[in-house]
Amino acid sequence: MEAVVFDWGGTLSVWADVDVEDMWRLAARRICPEREEELTSALVTVEERSWARTRTDRRSTRLADLLSEASAELGVDVAAAVLEEAAAHHLDSWTPHVRHHPRAAAVITELRARGLRIGLLSNTHWPPSFHEHFLARDGLDGLIDARLYTSEMDVVKPHPAAFRRALDALGVADPSAAVFVGDRLYDDVGGAKGVGMKAVWVRNHNVPSHAAVPDAVIDDLAELPSALASLTPAS
Repeated sequence: MEAVVFDWGGTLSVWADVDVEDMWRLAARRICPEREEELTSALVTVEERSWARTRTDRRSTRLADLLSEASAELGVDVAAAVLEEAAAHHLDSWTPHVRHHPRAAAVITELRARGLRIGLLSNTHWPPSFHEHFLARDGLDGLIDARLYTSEMDVVKPHPAAFRRALDALGVADPSAAVFVGDRLYDDVGGAKGVGMKAVWVRNHNVPSHAAVPDAVIDDLAELPSALASLTPAS
């Protein structure tokens, strides 16, 4: 085993059951207060439609794209500067809800001590700087060798290209020498297994079920070092 690649939301970060409509309402209020309800509904719909599309075309989306699409549908002429402001306020509204697993740093440190390279691959339309802010805040940025976000890619997990980008970034030639750790059976486990990686599922009953079969199942990130040891043949 050469490397471990983590999902972000629900894996390294604690699952946050956040009301998406409230998140977008703040952005809508900044754009056009008198049309708050209409804009909020449009923004929620566009985001839901974007994630639904990924299940068929696996194409990534950026936050600015979502806002632009909603604005075009509503006939709102939104300048680039306003888009950036709305995006910033939307992201700011998530700040209180973003928490990394309390054992994340300790678990990654233990894996690094075993000589493993560490990666992060997240399906997101958030700008990378937002994730980087929280990783730095909680002391994780210096522990992760390669951090990849689909907002900077053309595809999302479970597309094979996303996983191959992570493997290449970590210098892993043989996919079977890497393990992906994530809470989504379709995006994470199915995608990783599809390119030949091993996969550990962090059990999460808040996400859709899928037929993908993980190599190991854990209920808490603290169990990961032991689970990885069970995947490594005795010498």
